[in-house]
This record gives sequence, C-alpha cells and structure tokens, in this order.
Amino acid sequence: MIQLSGMPFQQSDMWSSGSIERMIIQRMIEDTVVYSYQSIGELSYELKLRKNIILSARAMNQSNVRFEIFANSRCNPQYWRLTSTGGFLLRHGVKPSDAIQDIYMNSSQYAFECATAKVIIYYHALLNTMGESLFNQLFQNNIYLYGWQYDSELQIKPYYTGHSLPGDVVYFENPDFDPKTPHWRGENAVVLGDGTYFGHGVGIMTAEQMIHTLNQSRMRGANQSSYLTNVIARPSFNHLAKLSISQLGYSVHKYQHIVHHNESSVPIDRYMF
Repeated sequence: MIQLSGMPFQQSDMWSSGSIERMIIQRMIEDTVVYSYQSIGELSYELKLRKNIILSARAMNQSNVRFEIFANSRCNPQYWRLTSTGGFLLRHGVKPSDAIQDIYMNSSQYAFECATAKVIIYYHALLNTMGESLFNQLFQNNIYLYGWQYDSELQIKPYYTGHSLPGDVVYFENPDFDPKTPHWRGENAVVLGDGTYFGHGVGIMTAEQMIHTLNQSRMRGANQSSYLTNVIARPSFNHLAKLSISQLGYSVHKYQHIVHHNESSVPIDRYMF
C-alpha cells in the first residue's frame, strides 16, 4: 500500500506499462506494508533509484570484476588506495564520481567480496540518479569501500520482512558452510524483480539456483540447507530524495565508524550489530 501525504495512492498508470518503475509500484500497491511519502517527487525518486540499483547490479554482472576475499582485494591505484585490511580508500583529490565509474569502466582491475559489491552498486546507482555535481559534493574525500561500510548519507539499515521489492538487497544464509571456505557462509543479493537475484561471485540466479549453489559449499555431514532469510538491506530513499530535490550545496566533514571484521559475505545486520 502506498500513502501520499497520508492518502492512499494507486495511480500506477503514471508509469509506462512494462517499465521497471511500473513493476515496482505495482508491488508496493499490492503489499500489506505501508510505503509513505510526503510528495510524488519522493515516490518518483525512490522508483528511479531502485531502477538504477537494478541496472547497476546487471552492469556489474556483465563486467570483469572478480570475487575475492579481503586479503586478495584489488583496485585501480589511480583512484583508490588499497588498505592493509583489503578496503578501498578514495584518494585525496580524486572525484568520487570518477572513482566509482572506474570500477565499471576498468573492471578487470578490481576484485572484492559480496557485501562490498552491494555498497558499490548503491554508490553507482545513486550517482546515476542524482548526477555528478551533487554526488561529488556529498561524498568528496569520504568513500571507503569495505564490506558494509558506507557513508552516513546512505543510511543503509536492515529490515526484517518477507516482503522484498525490486532493488532491495536480500541475504541467502548457508548455516553449514565449510569452515575452509568461510566466504560461502552466505550471499548478499540484489532483487532484480523478474524472479532472479544478482550475487557477486555467482551471477544472476533464481532463489532455487542460489540455494543450490550455496549448498555445494557446505561442510561434510551437513544437514541444513541454505535458505533465503528475512533480512533486507535498504538505504533511506526518503533522505536521499530530500537531498536531491533540495540540491543542497554544501561540504560536510563526516566521521565514519569503521569495523574491520575480515569476514566476507556477511549480511548487513551482522555487520552493524
């Protein structure tokens, strides 16, 4: 259900039939969860950003980036400094937009694990939604890519629900993963909306295929199957919409609380809590 200024909203025909936006808004209208917006601009912004998250996920799938654990991470040193923990720190004087775009343009130079991939997808989608000028103002000298580490403006939070929307990031848990390959403990995956999910390192698959793939990396004697959890990661679409609509022109020095856990493929809630 969608509420606009406190009133029910059902005008899905504002978006063309067959479009990604129309698919997303139909899912919202049919959902028992209430999605509330102050204006049509906020709703339209979320639809646009969700669409771009899906497109950025598909673009990463088609790129030459590799999956690697933190110890084997790689990046283009022209834009990023590779830290001792396997993170990518934006170099001083480099435009954030150039650095994020380079991951897609020179993808063969990059390797990272699956949570990092989802944060990169968020940044890339946000860049394509708000444009370079505002993106560079918001994130200058303040991007550090390491697992679920993110700039405070994204306000990524975990939600516990069985109702995912296209553009959400869900988590497939592998409870009996092989301790020799702990990066197969699970998979963060973008909901693409057509019954498939994108997971960095495995590609685009259905839920059944994702579960089957994870089950191939269980410990000997395992009796628990992998499964799709109810954990969903979402940025604050409303907050980002307000920033974009108001076109705030300011630079903020932000403090980032960084947790170097050295555990690949963890869900958002495990990283935060």
